[in-house]
Amino acid sequence: MTPQQRQIVETVLERFGLKAVTTDPDAIAPWVTDWRGRFHGAVPALLSPGSTEEVAAIIGLAAEAGVPVVPQGGNTGMVGGATPPMDGSALLLSLRRMSRIRALSAESNLAVAEAGVILADLRDAAENAGRRFPLDLGARGSATIGGLVSTNAGGVQVLRFGTMRSLVAGVEAVLPDGSVHDGLAALKKDNRGYDLNQLLIGAEGTLGVITAASLRLVPGMVARAVAWVGVESPARGLALLRAIEARTDAVESFEIIPDDTLQLVLHHVPGTRQPLPGTHRWHVLIEAVATDADAEPPASLVERLLAPAFESGLVEDAVIAASEAQAEAFWRIRHAISEAERSAGPAVQHDISVPVDDMPRFMIEGAAAAEARFTGTHAIAFGHLGDGNVHFHVRAPQGSDPARWYAEEGPVISRFVHDMVVAAHGSISAEHGIGQMKRDELARLSAPSRMAALRAIKGALDPKGILNPGKLVALAPSPGKP
Repeated sequence: MTPQQRQIVETVLERFGLKAVTTDPDAIAPWVTDWRGRFHGAVPALLSPGSTEEVAAIIGLAAEAGVPVVPQGGNTGMVGGATPPMDGSALLLSLRRMSRIRALSAESNLAVAEAGVILADLRDAAENAGRRFPLDLGARGSATIGGLVSTNAGGVQVLRFGTMRSLVAGVEAVLPDGSVHDGLAALKKDNRGYDLNQLLIGAEGTLGVITAASLRLVPGMVARAVAWVGVESPARGLALLRAIEARTDAVESFEIIPDDTLQLVLHHVPGTRQPLPGTHRWHVLIEAVATDADAEPPASLVERLLAPAFESGLVEDAVIAASEAQAEAFWRIRHAISEAERSAGPAVQHDISVPVDDMPRFMIEGAAAAEARFTGTHAIAFGHLGDGNVHFHVRAPQGSDPARWYAEEGPVISRFVHDMVVAAHGSISAEHGIGQMKRDELARLSAPSRMAALRAIKGALDPKGILNPGKLVALAPSPGKP
């Protein structure tokens, strides 16, 4: 621990007590490695403020001493965005103690949640008030609101409600100098120049520490229908989606999964079962929701929408969940894909997006190109059909040494995949962020004007570079320095 770090730790301990400071290496250990186990860091202390005022005090101390700080929520990120550097130069700032839902109004359809509120808890609180917070993902039981805002999280309901950016009505954050930005008021009109709230959303903790957010709620769910559908190809899946969208706006999720990925889940994840008899090359998971008791029941709606798809040949087979348990079993398969992949061995995973109409072609041709280029690998593509988000994974050949393969082959594969994405006019990050995993690729593939603007923003708000160093974008060198 450096003298500057020690001074901060001692001051925090004196002012905010034992709950705010952890220096035991064993207690800190789970929080210095990312969820996938790909990135590792080291810190002499973990600081856990209990309020926005405490966050502001800590960041103020860090700014004065020039000590880097890495904000962290549930540590469920996929790109190493909340993992501290290995050299021990930073302090880890956990927002998990800030777990209050400050307000929740069914009348205004708004909730104000602190950064450490777990997504599942917010969803439960909204449901108890007859409302929903319409963002869902596999890590709902551990992902926190601050992290979700900071990474502009997506998930399985983006088709209807958009990403986190669309669901945030206001933001409270501590800026790099320790001052507080209070933008929680959910104003429908605010024309005071640059939108600092939107700037902080998706900034991955590099421009400010999110401490709370005002979040949009939607009407509660009266009923839902979840269907598992077998199709011949992603193109057929997209045609089915377009046909459904032309007749209803009640569909909130439309996921596409190749059969080999389904089989991987069935093999590695206990309790999962084949949804349909027979074999289908691709599978679609559909969820439709009713928010009005007088509306057509979702199960009847989905059955009516699928009937012409059967007749036209778009659909090979389908089943509509007969119970909530069966509906959850279908979703369990989708959410368990990452778990199954970890059990199957090393894989380079890419969270990318392409124009929606190009997604079916990219899934097929991109996977074939990767397998042809990297002998012995197996490429799979699945994702959120309808918003263009492809999860594109390349698994290592059988018997590969994980450490060596990740270090030597992984970067080459990622460059190849990202080059395909750019050629398709897509994005190398759809919903997981840039973090440290994709920082160099962002710089390599972005227009110089874009990178200059990102660096200028970072340099203006955080000139000392103390917030989440090494993530998203590096500060531009000072004049006269390399």
